[in-house]
Amino acid sequence: MNITQEQLAKSRVLVVGDVMLDRYWYGAVDRISPEAPVPVVRVTREEERMGGAANVANNAIALGAQASLLTVVGTDDASHKLEALVAHTGIATHFGRDAELQTTVKLRIIGRQQQLIRLDFENTPKSEILASQSATFARLLPQHNAVLFSDYGKGGLAHVGNMIASARAAGKAVLIDPKGTDYSRYSQATVITPNRAELQQVVGSWSDEASLLTKVQNLREQLKLEAVLLTRSEEGMTLFDAQGQRHESAQAREVFDVTGAGDTVIATLAALVGAGLSLRDAMPLANRAGGIVVGKFGTATVSYDELFAIDLPV
Repeated sequence: MNITQEQLAKSRVLVVGDVMLDRYWYGAVDRISPEAPVPVVRVTREEERMGGAANVANNAIALGAQASLLTVVGTDDASHKLEALVAHTGIATHFGRDAELQTTVKLRIIGRQQQLIRLDFENTPKSEILASQSATFARLLPQHNAVLFSDYGKGGLAHVGNMIASARAAGKAVLIDPKGTDYSRYSQATVITPNRAELQQVVGSWSDEASLLTKVQNLREQLKLEAVLLTRSEEGMTLFDAQGQRHESAQAREVFDVTGAGDTVIATLAALVGAGLSLRDAMPLANRAGGIVVGKFGTATVSYDELFAIDLPV
């Protein structure tokens, strides 16, 4: 099902969660180090991009929706660089600041078109800062159609249960990219979007599709979720809801980089649901968006024109 740009422009998505600065160092690999059996990368270019919840919000903007970003950052250099990047996107930002917080940075070293290593710099925000964000959330909530929680397990969603409850009480769709093994904190959300490995940590392994269906539906009913969207990499994705399940095969022509693909999928889903589509109608489009973005390098986005370049059968 297609949707007009005018309809998408009215979709307002509130993205709440952990942001990070994605830093890329590109270089030539011409030799192996004499000190250890590792490649020597002669860095020739550096690049910085928005990561985490910031990339999610940017994906919603790229599609033509409106997006607000509620998060906590430090007062360090990385936070200012991240803020400068976000400032050019049209995202409405609401940054809580904690002088003791180290803004998350993921540094990827790239040689010969391949990621050789990733270095993470991070710590956890203090609960006082997170509590103040709850008040901001309550103020922003009425202005949005859908709320998207982007959980990267960095501590920015300590109060997610209360936020979900207030959003659902206000009649808003709540979409969650989950993390960890305790999904009880996502109870009563509209939809959660785990990948295979994340879901397996929570419900255990499955031997066939029938076993998977039983496990996911049990989880859905236990947590009072409207749906679970399982992203399955090269196998596409499957939506489980009260009607049963709907599967979409993967659409990637060439997989270049899966970084941020989950961000694109849930951002597309949220933007479309915010514009009035049902989860069942939005899911094939989110699947297509994921297929497009894995053909790009690093954290990337999909535009409205890319998503609707050809008609999608439903």
